[in-house]
Amino acid sequence: MRKQHLIHLTPEQRVEAQAVLDRGTAKALTARHARILLEADGAPRRPARTDAQVAERCAVSARTVARVRERFATDGFAVAVQGRAHPGGTPKLAFAEEARLIALACSPAPDGHARWSLRLLAARAVELEIGPPVSRELVRRTLKKTPSSPGGCGGG
Repeated sequence: MRKQHLIHLTPEQRVEAQAVLDRGTAKALTARHARILLEADGAPRRPARTDAQVAERCAVSARTVARVRERFATDGFAVAVQGRAHPGGTPKLAFAEEARLIALACSPAPDGHARWSLRLLAARAVELEIGPPVSRELVRRTLKKTPSSPGGCGGG
C-alpha cells in the first residue's frame, strides 16, 4: 500500500475551508474538496484519518481523497480546493480578421447563390487570405458572436 500524503492545515486554511462550506454558494466540487481537507486534517490533538475513513464521512471514493491529499501536498491549499486554472486557447482569428469575415458575410452572395453558406464563406476567406485557413466551423463560431439574422446583417 502506498504511503498517504498527510494533511496539516494551518488555522487560516481551516477557517477558509470552513467558510467555503458555510457560505453554501461554492461549486459542489469546491465544497467537496474543502470538506475532504477538513476531515483529513491531522490536527494537533486529533489523529489523522485514513483515506477510507475520510471517504466514508464525505461520501466519496478513497481514490478521490487520495487525489485531494496529493494535490494539497504538491500544489498547495488553493489548488487542492479550487482546482487548477484551465485557460482557453489562443484565438484563431485576430479581431481585424474577424471583422473582415463578418463584412464578407454581410456582402452580397456570389453569383448563382441566394445567400452565403458557411462553406462558401470559408472558401472565399481562404481565397482572399483573410487570415489562416479557416474551416466551416470557425466561420460558424465567428458569425454566431454577431447579432445578425439569416436574412441580413447587423442588428437583428
